[in-house]
Amino acid sequence: MSDPHSGTTARRTGTGRAVVLGGGMAGMLAASVLADRVDEVVVVDRDRMPAGARSRKGLPQARHAHLLMAGGARAVEALLPGTTDRWVAAGARRIAVPTDLVVLGPHGWFPRRPEMQFMVACTRDLLDLVVREQVLARPGITLREGTEAVALTGGAGRVTGVRVRDTGADRAGTIEADLVVDACGRGSRAARRLAELGLPDVREETVDAGLVYATRIFRAPAGSENFPLVTVQSDARVPVPGRGATLVPIENGRWLVTASGTRGGEPSREAEDFEPFLRSLRHPLVADLIAGAEPLTEVHLTRSTVNRRRYFERLPVWPEGFVVLGDALAQFNPVYGQGMSVAAQSAAALRDVLGEREPDAPGLARSVQRSAARVAGRAWDLATGEDINYPGAVGARPPVAARLLRGYFMRLMRTSTGNPTVLRHLMDVMTLSAPMTDLVRPEVVLGVLRGPGRAAQAGPTITPAELALCGPGPS
Repeated sequence: MSDPHSGTTARRTGTGRAVVLGGGMAGMLAASVLADRVDEVVVVDRDRMPAGARSRKGLPQARHAHLLMAGGARAVEALLPGTTDRWVAAGARRIAVPTDLVVLGPHGWFPRRPEMQFMVACTRDLLDLVVREQVLARPGITLREGTEAVALTGGAGRVTGVRVRDTGADRAGTIEADLVVDACGRGSRAARRLAELGLPDVREETVDAGLVYATRIFRAPAGSENFPLVTVQSDARVPVPGRGATLVPIENGRWLVTASGTRGGEPSREAEDFEPFLRSLRHPLVADLIAGAEPLTEVHLTRSTVNRRRYFERLPVWPEGFVVLGDALAQFNPVYGQGMSVAAQSAAALRDVLGEREPDAPGLARSVQRSAARVAGRAWDLATGEDINYPGAVGARPPVAARLLRGYFMRLMRTSTGNPTVLRHLMDVMTLSAPMTDLVRPEVVLGVLRGPGRAAQAGPTITPAELALCGPGPS
Protein backbone atom coordinates (compact mmCIF):
# COMPACT_ATOMS: atom_id res chain seq x y z
CA MET A 1 0.00 0.00 0.00
CA SER A 2 1.21 3.51 -0.76
CA ASP A 3 0.41 5.85 2.09
CA PRO A 4 -1.05 9.09 0.68
CA HIS A 5 0.47 10.93 3.61
CA SER A 6 4.02 9.62 3.18
CA GLY A 7 4.20 8.43 -0.43
CA THR A 8 5.76 5.12 0.71
CA THR A 9 4.58 1.64 -0.28
CA ALA A 10 3.49 -1.01 2.23
CA ARG A 11 2.74 -4.64 1.35
CA ARG A 12 -0.44 -6.50 2.19
CA THR A 13 -0.18 -8.78 5.19
CA GLY A 14 -2.34 -11.43 6.82
CA THR A 15 -5.42 -12.56 4.95
CA GLY A 16 -5.80 -9.40 2.92
CA ARG A 17 -7.24 -5.93 2.72
CA ALA A 18 -10.44 -4.40 1.40
CA VAL A 19 -10.98 -0.75 0.50
CA VAL A 20 -14.41 0.85 0.65
CA LEU A 21 -14.90 4.13 -1.21
CA GLY A 22 -17.53 6.18 0.60
CA GLY A 23 -18.37 6.45 4.28
CA GLY A 24 -22.15 6.65 4.04
CA MET A 25 -24.69 3.96 4.84
CA ALA A 26 -23.74 1.59 1.99
CA GLY A 27 -20.02 2.00 2.59
CA MET A 28 -20.10 1.51 6.34
CA LEU A 29 -22.31 -1.57 6.13
CA ALA A 30 -20.07 -3.05 3.43
CA ALA A 31 -17.05 -2.39 5.64
CA SER A 32 -18.72 -4.24 8.50
CA VAL A 33 -19.35 -7.25 6.24
CA LEU A 34 -15.79 -7.30 4.93
CA ALA A 35 -14.25 -7.00 8.40
CA ASP A 36 -15.35 -10.59 8.99
CA ARG A 37 -13.27 -11.81 6.03
CA VAL A 38 -10.11 -9.69 5.90
CA ASP A 39 -7.57 -8.38 8.37
CA GLU A 40 -7.93 -4.77 7.32
CA VAL A 41 -10.71 -2.61 5.88
CA VAL A 42 -9.92 0.96 4.85
CA VAL A 43 -12.88 3.30 4.35
CA VAL A 44 -12.02 6.31 2.17
CA ASP A 45 -14.17 9.46 2.16
CA ARG A 46 -13.70 13.00 0.85
CA ASP A 47 -15.42 14.50 3.89
CA ARG A 48 -14.24 14.83 7.43
CA MET A 49 -16.94 13.14 9.46
CA PRO A 50 -18.75 15.42 11.90
CA ALA A 51 -18.89 14.80 15.62
CA GLY A 52 -22.49 13.91 16.36
CA ALA A 53 -25.53 13.86 14.08
CA ARG A 54 -24.55 16.81 11.91
CA SER A 55 -24.64 17.42 8.18
CA ARG A 56 -21.60 17.05 5.95
CA LYS A 57 -20.70 18.56 2.61
CA GLY A 58 -20.77 15.31 0.66
CA LEU A 59 -24.35 14.49 1.63
CA PRO A 60 -26.48 17.56 0.82
CA GLN A 61 -29.62 15.44 0.42
CA ALA A 62 -29.45 14.65 4.15
CA ARG A 63 -31.41 17.84 4.86
CA HIS A 64 -34.55 16.29 3.39
CA ALA A 65 -36.91 13.55 4.56
CA HIS A 66 -35.29 10.13 4.94
CA LEU A 67 -37.16 7.01 5.97
CA LEU A 68 -35.59 3.61 6.50
CA MET A 69 -38.12 1.01 5.41
CA ALA A 70 -38.63 -2.25 7.29
CA GLY A 71 -36.77 -4.27 4.66
CA GLY A 72 -33.75 -2.03 5.01
CA ALA A 73 -33.94 -1.91 8.81
CA ARG A 74 -34.01 -5.71 8.99
CA ALA A 75 -30.97 -5.87 6.71
CA VAL A 76 -29.11 -3.46 9.01
CA GLU A 77 -30.15 -5.52 12.04
CA ALA A 78 -28.80 -8.68 10.41
CA LEU A 79 -25.44 -6.97 9.92
CA LEU A 80 -25.35 -4.87 13.11
CA PRO A 81 -27.71 -6.38 15.71
CA GLY A 82 -29.35 -3.88 18.05
CA THR A 83 -29.09 -0.92 15.68
CA THR A 84 -32.81 -0.16 15.64
CA ASP A 85 -32.83 0.06 19.43
CA ARG A 86 -29.83 2.40 19.25
CA TRP A 87 -31.63 4.65 16.77
CA VAL A 88 -34.70 4.78 18.98
CA ALA A 89 -32.60 5.47 22.08
CA ALA A 90 -31.01 8.39 20.22
CA GLY A 91 -34.42 9.87 19.41
CA ALA A 92 -35.60 8.14 16.24
CA ARG A 93 -39.19 6.99 15.93
CA ARG A 94 -40.18 3.44 15.07
CA ILE A 95 -43.26 4.13 12.94
CA ALA A 96 -45.80 1.31 12.88
CA VAL A 97 -47.18 0.85 9.36
CA PRO A 98 -49.98 1.71 8.78
CA THR A 99 -50.94 2.38 12.42
CA ASP A 100 -48.80 5.50 12.77
CA LEU A 101 -49.41 6.80 9.25
CA VAL A 102 -51.86 9.43 8.06
CA VAL A 103 -51.62 9.06 4.29
CA LEU A 104 -53.69 10.45 1.46
CA GLY A 105 -52.96 8.23 -1.52
CA PRO A 106 -54.23 8.58 -5.08
CA HIS A 107 -57.46 6.77 -4.17
CA GLY A 108 -58.12 8.26 -0.75
CA TRP A 109 -57.00 8.03 2.86
CA PHE A 110 -55.36 4.77 3.91
CA PRO A 111 -56.87 3.19 7.04
CA ARG A 112 -54.76 3.11 10.21
CA ARG A 113 -54.95 -0.63 10.84
CA PRO A 114 -52.87 -2.64 13.36
CA GLU A 115 -49.16 -2.87 12.55
CA MET A 116 -48.26 -4.74 9.38
CA GLN A 117 -44.75 -3.34 8.83
CA PHE A 118 -42.64 -0.48 10.18
CA MET A 119 -40.16 2.22 9.26
CA VAL A 120 -37.55 4.22 11.15
CA ALA A 121 -37.98 8.01 11.09
CA CYS A 122 -35.23 10.48 12.03
CA THR A 123 -32.68 12.65 10.27
CA ARG A 124 -30.31 11.03 7.80
CA ASP A 125 -27.46 12.34 9.93
CA LEU A 126 -28.63 10.31 12.94
CA LEU A 127 -29.14 7.16 10.87
CA ASP A 128 -25.58 7.45 9.56
CA LEU A 129 -24.04 8.35 12.92
CA VAL A 130 -25.36 5.30 14.76
CA VAL A 131 -24.16 2.96 12.03
CA ARG A 132 -20.81 4.72 11.63
CA GLU A 133 -20.01 4.60 15.35
CA GLN A 134 -20.66 0.87 15.52
CA VAL A 135 -18.68 0.05 12.39
CA LEU A 136 -15.64 2.17 13.24
CA ALA A 137 -15.51 0.60 16.71
CA ARG A 138 -14.77 -2.77 15.12
CA PRO A 139 -11.14 -3.93 15.09
CA GLY A 140 -9.50 -3.78 11.70
CA ILE A 141 -11.64 -0.98 10.24
CA THR A 142 -10.05 2.43 9.72
CA LEU A 143 -11.48 5.61 8.24
CA ARG A 144 -9.31 7.74 5.99
CA GLU A 145 -11.08 11.11 6.02
CA GLY A 146 -10.40 14.04 3.75
CA THR A 147 -9.22 11.65 1.06
CA GLU A 148 -10.59 11.11 -2.42
CA ALA A 149 -10.16 8.24 -4.85
CA VAL A 150 -8.79 9.36 -8.21
CA ALA A 151 -8.36 6.08 -10.10
CA LEU A 152 -8.49 2.32 -9.82
CA THR A 153 -5.30 0.32 -10.22
CA GLY A 154 -4.95 -2.94 -12.07
CA GLY A 155 -6.58 -3.74 -15.38
CA ALA A 156 -9.72 -4.95 -17.08
CA GLY A 157 -9.29 -8.42 -15.59
CA ARG A 158 -8.64 -7.46 -11.97
CA VAL A 159 -8.71 -4.33 -9.85
CA THR A 160 -5.77 -4.37 -7.46
CA GLY A 161 -6.34 -1.18 -5.51
CA VAL A 162 -7.07 2.51 -5.71
CA ARG A 163 -5.10 5.70 -6.20
CA VAL A 164 -5.99 8.31 -3.59
CA ARG A 165 -5.01 11.85 -2.67
CA ASP A 166 -5.61 14.24 0.20
CA THR A 167 -8.33 16.78 -0.51
CA GLY A 168 -6.46 19.47 1.40
CA ALA A 169 -2.91 18.80 0.25
CA ASP A 170 -0.99 17.73 -2.82
CA ARG A 171 -0.18 14.25 -1.50
CA ALA A 172 -1.12 11.03 -3.24
CA GLY A 173 -0.57 7.32 -2.99
CA THR A 174 -1.94 3.87 -3.77
CA ILE A 175 -3.82 1.54 -1.46
CA GLU A 176 -3.51 -2.06 -2.63
CA ALA A 177 -6.50 -4.28 -1.94
CA ASP A 178 -7.99 -7.69 -2.61
CA LEU A 179 -11.40 -6.06 -3.04
CA VAL A 180 -12.45 -2.47 -3.74
CA VAL A 181 -16.08 -1.49 -3.09
CA ASP A 182 -17.36 1.70 -4.69
CA ALA A 183 -20.06 3.10 -2.40
CA CYS A 184 -19.45 6.74 -3.34
CA GLY A 185 -23.14 7.49 -3.77
CA ARG A 186 -24.56 9.84 -6.37
CA GLY A 187 -21.13 11.24 -7.14
CA SER A 188 -19.59 7.88 -8.01
CA ARG A 189 -17.28 7.76 -11.03
CA ALA A 190 -17.22 3.98 -11.21
CA ALA A 191 -18.23 3.83 -14.88
CA ARG A 192 -15.49 6.28 -15.87
CA ARG A 193 -12.87 4.46 -13.80
CA LEU A 194 -13.76 1.14 -15.41
CA ALA A 195 -13.48 2.74 -18.85
CA GLU A 196 -10.00 3.94 -17.91
CA LEU A 197 -9.08 0.29 -17.29
CA GLY A 198 -10.28 -0.66 -20.77
CA LEU A 199 -13.78 -1.94 -20.01
CA PRO A 200 -16.76 -1.09 -22.24
CA ASP A 201 -19.12 1.76 -21.49
CA VAL A 202 -21.75 1.01 -18.86
CA ARG A 203 -25.35 1.36 -20.00
CA GLU A 204 -27.21 3.98 -17.97
CA GLU A 205 -30.95 4.58 -17.71
CA THR A 206 -32.64 7.63 -16.23
CA VAL A 207 -36.21 8.58 -15.42
CA ASP A 208 -36.61 12.20 -14.38
CA ALA A 209 -39.94 13.62 -13.26
CA GLY A 210 -38.26 16.98 -12.61
CA LEU A 211 -39.00 16.65 -8.90
CA VAL A 212 -37.86 19.46 -6.61
CA TYR A 213 -37.66 19.09 -2.83
CA ALA A 214 -38.09 21.93 -0.33
CA THR A 215 -37.59 21.13 3.35
CA ARG A 216 -38.01 23.06 6.57
CA ILE A 217 -37.76 21.89 10.19
CA PHE A 218 -40.26 23.02 12.83
CA ARG A 219 -40.51 22.65 16.59
CA ALA A 220 -43.10 19.99 17.35
CA PRO A 221 -45.85 20.92 19.81
CA ALA A 222 -45.65 19.69 23.39
CA GLY A 223 -47.11 16.24 23.89
CA SER A 224 -46.57 15.13 20.28
CA GLU A 225 -44.02 12.42 21.04
CA ASN A 226 -46.23 9.77 19.40
CA PHE A 227 -47.50 11.92 16.55
CA PRO A 228 -48.04 10.06 13.27
CA LEU A 229 -46.10 10.51 10.08
CA VAL A 230 -48.32 12.50 7.69
CA THR A 231 -48.17 12.34 3.90
CA VAL A 232 -50.28 13.94 1.19
CA GLN A 233 -49.38 12.24 -2.08
CA SER A 234 -49.87 13.48 -5.60
CA ASP A 235 -51.97 11.56 -8.11
CA ALA A 236 -50.07 10.63 -11.26
CA ARG A 237 -53.35 9.76 -13.01
CA VAL A 238 -54.26 13.44 -13.19
CA PRO A 239 -52.47 15.28 -16.06
CA VAL A 240 -51.09 18.06 -13.87
CA PRO A 241 -47.71 18.42 -12.14
CA GLY A 242 -47.48 16.19 -9.09
CA ARG A 243 -47.34 17.98 -5.74
CA GLY A 244 -47.05 16.39 -2.32
CA ALA A 245 -45.65 16.75 1.18
CA THR A 246 -44.54 14.67 4.14
CA LEU A 247 -44.33 15.59 7.83
CA VAL A 248 -41.80 13.36 9.59
CA PRO A 249 -41.43 13.33 13.40
CA ILE A 250 -37.67 13.38 14.07
CA GLU A 251 -35.37 13.45 17.07
CA ASN A 252 -35.21 16.28 19.62
CA GLY A 253 -38.89 17.23 19.44
CA ARG A 254 -38.90 18.40 15.84
CA TRP A 255 -40.92 17.94 12.68
CA LEU A 256 -39.17 17.73 9.34
CA VAL A 257 -41.53 18.83 6.57
CA THR A 258 -40.60 18.15 2.96
CA ALA A 259 -42.67 19.58 0.11
CA SER A 260 -42.18 18.21 -3.39
CA GLY A 261 -43.30 19.08 -6.88
CA THR A 262 -42.63 17.68 -10.34
CA ARG A 263 -41.76 19.73 -13.42
CA GLY A 264 -44.08 22.73 -13.64
CA GLY A 265 -45.25 22.44 -10.03
CA GLU A 266 -42.03 22.93 -8.09
CA PRO A 267 -41.89 24.43 -4.58
CA SER A 268 -39.84 27.55 -3.88
CA ARG A 269 -36.91 28.12 -1.54
CA GLU A 270 -38.58 31.28 -0.20
CA ALA A 271 -39.87 30.89 3.36
CA GLU A 272 -43.03 32.90 2.66
CA ASP A 273 -43.99 30.44 -0.10
CA PHE A 274 -43.65 27.29 1.98
CA GLU A 275 -47.01 27.15 3.75
CA PRO A 276 -49.00 28.40 0.73
CA PHE A 277 -47.47 25.59 -1.33
CA LEU A 278 -48.57 23.04 1.28
CA ARG A 279 -52.04 24.55 1.22
CA SER A 280 -52.22 24.04 -2.56
CA LEU A 281 -51.99 20.24 -2.28
CA ARG A 282 -54.86 17.81 -2.74
CA HIS A 283 -55.59 18.36 0.97
CA PRO A 284 -54.20 21.16 3.20
CA LEU A 285 -53.64 18.94 6.26
CA VAL A 286 -49.86 19.42 6.43
CA ALA A 287 -50.27 23.20 6.12
CA ASP A 288 -52.84 23.16 8.92
CA LEU A 289 -50.56 21.13 11.19
CA ILE A 290 -47.61 23.53 10.91
CA ALA A 291 -49.65 26.76 10.80
CA GLY A 292 -48.78 27.63 14.39
CA ALA A 293 -45.44 25.81 14.62
CA GLU A 294 -42.13 27.60 15.13
CA PRO A 295 -39.76 27.21 12.17
CA LEU A 296 -36.24 26.23 13.23
CA THR A 297 -34.50 26.42 9.85
CA GLU A 298 -34.69 28.15 6.53
CA VAL A 299 -36.09 26.31 3.52
CA HIS A 300 -33.54 24.02 1.87
CA LEU A 301 -34.06 23.14 -1.79
CA THR A 302 -32.70 20.33 -3.95
CA ARG A 303 -33.19 19.31 -7.56
CA SER A 304 -31.05 16.15 -7.38
CA THR A 305 -33.94 13.70 -7.55
CA VAL A 306 -33.52 11.88 -10.87
CA ASN A 307 -33.82 8.09 -10.91
CA ARG A 308 -30.57 6.75 -12.37
CA ARG A 309 -29.52 3.14 -12.84
CA ARG A 310 -26.19 1.86 -14.14
CA TYR A 311 -26.24 -1.69 -15.49
CA PHE A 312 -22.77 -2.82 -14.40
CA GLU A 313 -23.99 -6.41 -14.20
CA ARG A 314 -24.59 -6.44 -17.98
CA LEU A 315 -21.00 -5.76 -19.00
CA PRO A 316 -19.64 -8.69 -21.06
CA VAL A 317 -16.61 -8.83 -18.76
CA TRP A 318 -16.22 -7.80 -15.14
CA PRO A 319 -12.97 -7.29 -13.24
CA GLU A 320 -12.20 -9.41 -10.21
CA GLY A 321 -11.78 -7.41 -7.05
CA PHE A 322 -14.31 -4.65 -7.71
CA VAL A 323 -17.94 -4.14 -6.65
CA VAL A 324 -20.37 -1.20 -6.90
CA LEU A 325 -23.08 -0.81 -4.23
CA GLY A 326 -25.71 1.67 -3.02
CA ASP A 327 -26.46 4.92 -4.84
CA ALA A 328 -23.36 4.37 -6.97
CA LEU A 329 -25.31 1.51 -8.56
CA ALA A 330 -28.82 2.97 -8.59
CA GLN A 331 -30.32 6.25 -7.41
CA PHE A 332 -34.00 6.70 -6.68
CA ASN A 333 -36.42 9.57 -6.39
CA PRO A 334 -36.13 10.24 -2.63
CA VAL A 335 -39.90 10.64 -2.27
CA TYR A 336 -40.23 6.84 -2.13
CA GLY A 337 -37.76 6.36 0.73
CA GLN A 338 -35.88 3.50 -0.94
CA GLY A 339 -32.24 4.53 -1.21
CA MET A 340 -30.97 3.64 2.26
CA SER A 341 -32.97 0.42 2.36
CA VAL A 342 -31.48 -0.67 -0.96
CA ALA A 343 -28.01 0.23 0.38
CA ALA A 344 -28.55 -1.98 3.42
CA GLN A 345 -29.97 -4.85 1.38
CA SER A 346 -27.05 -4.57 -1.06
CA ALA A 347 -24.60 -4.93 1.83
CA ALA A 348 -26.55 -7.98 2.97
CA ALA A 349 -26.22 -9.35 -0.58
CA LEU A 350 -22.44 -8.86 -0.33
CA ARG A 351 -22.45 -10.86 2.90
CA ASP A 352 -24.57 -13.65 1.43
CA VAL A 353 -22.50 -14.06 -1.73
CA LEU A 354 -19.21 -13.76 0.14
CA GLY A 355 -20.12 -16.53 2.56
CA GLU A 356 -16.94 -18.35 3.49
CA ARG A 357 -15.08 -17.36 0.31
CA GLU A 358 -12.13 -15.02 0.20
CA PRO A 359 -12.77 -11.52 -1.21
CA ASP A 360 -10.42 -12.21 -4.15
CA ALA A 361 -12.05 -15.55 -5.04
CA PRO A 362 -12.57 -16.00 -8.81
CA GLY A 363 -16.02 -14.90 -9.92
CA LEU A 364 -16.96 -13.46 -6.53
CA ALA A 365 -17.11 -9.81 -7.61
CA ARG A 366 -19.38 -10.55 -10.57
CA SER A 367 -21.70 -12.66 -8.39
CA VAL A 368 -21.97 -9.83 -5.86
CA GLN A 369 -22.65 -7.31 -8.64
CA ARG A 370 -25.47 -9.39 -10.06
CA SER A 371 -27.01 -9.95 -6.62
CA ALA A 372 -26.86 -6.22 -5.81
CA ALA A 373 -28.46 -5.45 -9.18
CA ARG A 374 -31.42 -7.69 -8.34
CA VAL A 375 -31.91 -5.79 -5.07
CA ALA A 376 -31.78 -2.45 -6.86
CA GLY A 377 -34.09 -3.65 -9.62
CA ARG A 378 -37.00 -4.24 -7.26
CA ALA A 379 -36.91 -0.66 -5.99
CA TRP A 380 -36.25 0.69 -9.49
CA ASP A 381 -39.46 -0.79 -10.83
CA LEU A 382 -41.47 0.78 -8.00
CA ALA A 383 -39.96 4.26 -8.38
CA THR A 384 -39.80 4.62 -12.14
CA GLY A 385 -43.15 2.98 -12.79
CA GLU A 386 -44.77 5.93 -11.03
CA ASP A 387 -42.47 8.80 -12.01
CA ILE A 388 -42.63 8.25 -15.77
CA ASN A 389 -46.35 9.03 -15.73
CA TYR A 390 -46.05 12.65 -14.57
CA PRO A 391 -46.39 15.42 -17.17
CA GLY A 392 -42.99 16.42 -18.50
CA ALA A 393 -41.23 13.29 -17.20
CA VAL A 394 -38.13 12.40 -19.21
CA GLY A 395 -37.13 8.78 -19.79
CA ALA A 396 -37.98 5.63 -21.67
CA ARG A 397 -41.72 5.06 -21.84
CA PRO A 398 -42.83 1.78 -20.26
CA PRO A 399 -43.67 -1.12 -22.60
CA VAL A 400 -47.26 -2.21 -23.20
CA ALA A 401 -47.02 -4.98 -20.60
CA ALA A 402 -45.88 -2.49 -17.97
CA ARG A 403 -48.76 -0.15 -18.81
CA LEU A 404 -51.21 -3.02 -18.39
CA LEU A 405 -49.67 -3.87 -15.03
CA ARG A 406 -49.99 -0.23 -14.01
CA GLY A 407 -53.74 -0.47 -14.53
CA TYR A 408 -53.79 -3.49 -12.22
CA PHE A 409 -51.63 -1.65 -9.68
CA MET A 410 -53.95 1.37 -9.66
CA ARG A 411 -56.90 -0.91 -8.98
CA LEU A 412 -54.87 -2.62 -6.25
CA MET A 413 -54.14 0.74 -4.63
CA ARG A 414 -57.82 1.59 -4.59
CA THR A 415 -58.69 -1.83 -3.16
CA SER A 416 -56.09 -1.48 -0.40
CA THR A 417 -58.02 1.41 1.15
CA GLY A 418 -60.76 -1.03 2.16
CA ASN A 419 -59.27 -4.55 2.02
CA PRO A 420 -56.83 -5.46 4.83
CA THR A 421 -55.37 -8.47 3.01
CA VAL A 422 -54.48 -6.43 -0.05
CA LEU A 423 -53.20 -3.60 2.16
CA ARG A 424 -50.88 -5.97 4.04
CA HIS A 425 -49.28 -7.25 0.84
CA LEU A 426 -48.96 -3.70 -0.49
CA MET A 427 -47.24 -2.56 2.71
CA ASP A 428 -44.87 -5.55 2.49
CA VAL A 429 -43.82 -4.51 -1.01
CA MET A 430 -43.67 -0.76 -0.36
CA THR A 431 -41.40 -1.29 2.68
CA LEU A 432 -39.12 -3.52 0.56
CA SER A 433 -39.98 -6.49 2.76
CA ALA A 434 -41.35 -8.58 -0.11
CA PRO A 435 -40.88 -8.71 -3.90
CA MET A 436 -43.42 -7.18 -6.27
CA THR A 437 -44.52 -10.70 -7.23
CA ASP A 438 -46.36 -10.77 -3.91
CA LEU A 439 -48.89 -8.41 -5.49
CA VAL A 440 -50.03 -11.12 -7.90
CA ARG A 441 -50.52 -13.84 -5.31
CA PRO A 442 -53.94 -15.50 -5.64
CA GLU A 443 -55.42 -13.90 -2.52
CA VAL A 444 -54.31 -10.46 -3.70
CA VAL A 445 -55.63 -10.88 -7.23
CA LEU A 446 -58.94 -12.12 -5.86
CA GLY A 447 -59.15 -9.12 -3.54
CA VAL A 448 -58.38 -6.72 -6.39
CA LEU A 449 -61.10 -8.29 -8.54
CA ARG A 450 -63.61 -7.90 -5.71
CA GLY A 451 -62.62 -4.31 -5.01
CA PRO A 452 -62.24 -2.47 -1.70
CA GLY A 453 -65.60 -3.55 -0.29
CA ARG A 454 -66.06 -0.19 1.39
CA ALA A 455 -65.16 3.33 0.42
CA ALA A 456 -62.05 5.01 1.76
CA GLN A 457 -62.54 7.41 4.65
CA ALA A 458 -63.71 10.76 3.34
CA GLY A 459 -61.41 12.89 5.49
CA PRO A 460 -58.00 12.64 7.18
CA THR A 461 -57.44 9.67 9.48
CA ILE A 462 -55.80 11.87 12.09
CA THR A 463 -57.47 11.60 15.51
CA PRO A 464 -59.10 14.54 17.32
CA ALA A 465 -56.50 14.24 20.09
CA GLU A 466 -53.64 14.42 17.59
CA LEU A 467 -55.22 17.34 15.83
CA ALA A 468 -55.81 19.20 19.09
CA LEU A 469 -52.05 19.30 19.70
CA CYS A 470 -51.61 21.56 16.69
CA GLY A 471 -54.37 24.09 17.13
CA PRO A 472 -56.69 24.55 14.13
CA GLY A 473 -58.03 21.47 12.40
CA PRO A 474 -57.85 20.69 8.71
CA SER A 475 -59.69 22.88 6.28
